[in-house]
Amino acid sequence: MFARENHLRPRGGHDHARVTFVELFFDLVFVFAVTQLSHGLLAHMTPLGAVETGLLMMAVWWVWIYTSWITNWLDPERPVVRLMLFVLMAAGLVMSASIPQAFGARGAAFAGAYVFMQVGRSLFMLWALKRHDKGNYRNFLRITTWLAIAGIFWLAGTQVEGGQRIALWAIAVGIEYLSPAVGMWVPGLGRSTPQDWKIDGAHLAERCALFVIIALGESLLVTGATFADKPWSGPTVAAFVVAFIGSVAMWAVYFNVGAERGSHHMSSASEPGRLARSGYTYLHILIVAGIIVCAVADELALAHPDGHIELGAALAILGGPALYLVGTALFKRLTAPNIPLSHLVGLALLALSAGTVGFATPLQLAAGTTAIMVVVALWEWASFRPQR
Repeated sequence: MFARENHLRPRGGHDHARVTFVELFFDLVFVFAVTQLSHGLLAHMTPLGAVETGLLMMAVWWVWIYTSWITNWLDPERPVVRLMLFVLMAAGLVMSASIPQAFGARGAAFAGAYVFMQVGRSLFMLWALKRHDKGNYRNFLRITTWLAIAGIFWLAGTQVEGGQRIALWAIAVGIEYLSPAVGMWVPGLGRSTPQDWKIDGAHLAERCALFVIIALGESLLVTGATFADKPWSGPTVAAFVVAFIGSVAMWAVYFNVGAERGSHHMSSASEPGRLARSGYTYLHILIVAGIIVCAVADELALAHPDGHIELGAALAILGGPALYLVGTALFKRLTAPNIPLSHLVGLALLALSAGTVGFATPLQLAAGTTAIMVVVALWEWASFRPQR
């Protein structure tokens, strides 16, 4: 019934476990998912649309990060593990394709694919671990229990509509996000501790950095596609340049210091599981959310660079960079004594920029927020240059 062959990654080498090609192939599904999320938010620029997109984004991130934890333990070079990832990819495509109508006609497809991925992957881990890692087997008994309980609410939400579906799915998301914080406590099994999560920290850090690249790549894709469909007037070209520079600045804010320092810290941490849970499992969702909202803001600025700015557009243009800076600041705080001053100043400047919404055009506001991101990136680069 359980796997006789050991499908776990080999441990003990000097280098961290490399990210395999099949893991990168698996990530392609989530390029599609991130695109669907940004397009969904763009089509529903309302408070309700923001809530719905937020719930779906949290689900997409959760299924991806849990799979990344799985491939930190399992060896993707094993044929049966690859097959498992391919099956998850197929379900992920169904889930991603259902995102635009997840709160409508395709709710059952979204929830069914999501629950299948979460619970099915955990059952696979139980099969793989039973004979080869007793401690982690107990961890996944706890995980499977929590995911199955959440799955009840996901599936129940497909039987209702409107606010009731939102409420049930919010409960499901809450259950899943709460479970690591309480150590996956289950009666009779107790709770997991950070010492139980024996992971390759640098591998998980690299996986999360690659997801940031996916989100930034989707932002560039949206910018390029929108620019290609518009007349190349002066304001449109200016909006394109602003959007591109903004994406480069976001890349620099994350990768110049934070990603490398986080990876080194994970490699040497005495409890990498604790840092992986807080810094990568939880805080990275703010970073990814910021990129998605920035992609929406870039498309809005490209579509209507001049004229009056709508409230939804203003919130996206200011809120995307704010989310991103909050996420990166909290993430960097885990590996540094203080929150970066550059990020705090950037957030203060974004708050001050809100006062210009009444008379600025979308292009002007976008140019201002991009300038702020450039200042943050250059400030941090200059601050750490002597150390590097």
